[in-house]
Amino acid sequence: MSVLVRPFSMKTTRNSILIFAALTLLSAGLMSFVFPQKVTKIYLIGDSTMMDYDKYREDYKTSIYPLSGWGQYFQELFDAETIASLGTLIKTDSVLVDNRAIGGRSTRSFFEEGRWAKVYNDLQAGDLVMIQFGHNDATLERPLRYVTPAAYKEFIRLYVNQTREKGAIPIVITPVSRNEPWKDGRLENLHGDYYTAAVEVSEELEVAMIDLTMRSMEFFEEKGEEYVTANYFMNMKPGQYPNYPDGKEDNTHFVTEGAKEVAKLVMRGLLEQNLAESKK
Repeated sequence: MSVLVRPFSMKTTRNSILIFAALTLLSAGLMSFVFPQKVTKIYLIGDSTMMDYDKYREDYKTSIYPLSGWGQYFQELFDAETIASLGTLIKTDSVLVDNRAIGGRSTRSFFEEGRWAKVYNDLQAGDLVMIQFGHNDATLERPLRYVTPAAYKEFIRLYVNQTREKGAIPIVITPVSRNEPWKDGRLENLHGDYYTAAVEVSEELEVAMIDLTMRSMEFFEEKGEEYVTANYFMNMKPGQYPNYPDGKEDNTHFVTEGAKEVAKLVMRGLLEQNLAESKK
């Protein structure tokens, strides 16, 4: 008894291939939905020198530009090679910088306004929290911000310990230097007891620390007072920028170029911390 076998037509074969391809794509899509790619989030908490102004102001370009915080440009430093070089601290191949820093906040007011609670609720194991305060903590004339160096330590302890509770990684950053006062080509550290407090509490808790105070002072001194004043900080002549027709003199906050350079200093510190962790 013979069996008649009908050959596949080109149309049938083509349809089968299309159906198989569609099913493959659907399966891949479902797998990525069920098992989404893990992204390491890096939370930035701090003050105006870290803040992303573009994130909070829709009219940023036409209102306050070039005012910038270093956190505004941190994301762009995380290319594939850099992420791979941070393999001890970052276990994924993707990073998302979530900048929660806000101007005028101290360790105390950031907590009391509920901003830390929102970060804490969002934290996942393996995320990083980079903590930089100090500029506003010392403002005795602003009682809603002010904290003593001892209280500053307590809030840093809280942020570090609660970050660790969630299985995330805390990194303390000492406050970035101001562009004053200069004497004989050298900058004075105006952060005083708050700088010391950040260093001491980092040692006490054995937490990673980026000494941005000293890094930025050394970097600014290499560039020189005249260059730094004109190119990194919010010092501008009348008419130099449309948003500041009368000019401005501000040796605390950065213009775009200054913010980008400080972001690079932070990244170098992060890479060094990764190397230190890898040797433990």
